[in-house]
Amino acid sequence: MAAVFLLVGALGVLVLILSLFAGEFGDADADGPFSVPAIAALLGGIGFGGAAATAVLPEALPDVATALLSVAVGLAVAVPLAWGAVRLSRALKDMPTQETLTRHHLIGAQGVVISAVPSPGFGEVRLSLAGQHLKYAARSDLPLPTGTPIYVVDTLSDTAVEVVSTAPELPHPLPEPGGNHP
Repeated sequence: MAAVFLLVGALGVLVLILSLFAGEFGDADADGPFSVPAIAALLGGIGFGGAAATAVLPEALPDVATALLSVAVGLAVAVPLAWGAVRLSRALKDMPTQETLTRHHLIGAQGVVISAVPSPGFGEVRLSLAGQHLKYAARSDLPLPTGTPIYVVDTLSDTAVEVVSTAPELPHPLPEPGGNHP
């Protein structure tokens, strides 16, 4: 009799493995007690719980009593398992996630120049976006030296951006080397 319960438990595991690889069966997107994870948990709980009960029940009991007690123990194990499977699958299904970043999310990002940006040409910038540090080719109307804080004003492609400096403007120009003042 334990072999029958083990077979039912193995069927539950098989249903769960198939649902992981193949998704829901058919077009039914069942939720709750009739979902594939809940049915798999019910089958597994009844099968393995019943097999465990069969192993510890005395052999002096009649087969009908052993079968009924084993099914009752299996159900006592299966119902909380199925409830947990339903709760877990709902939590995973309704889990909030961030949308995938696209080039349009780059506009407004701030960063720093890591390879000087010449006026007619490209340099490199490191942007901070959604907690990630991303490196992009950058173009600017004015030359930007390494270390300049920048702001993205446009996306030129998936790998290149147009930036402007966010460094504060100095109130007067710096003196030229050698002491000559403008």
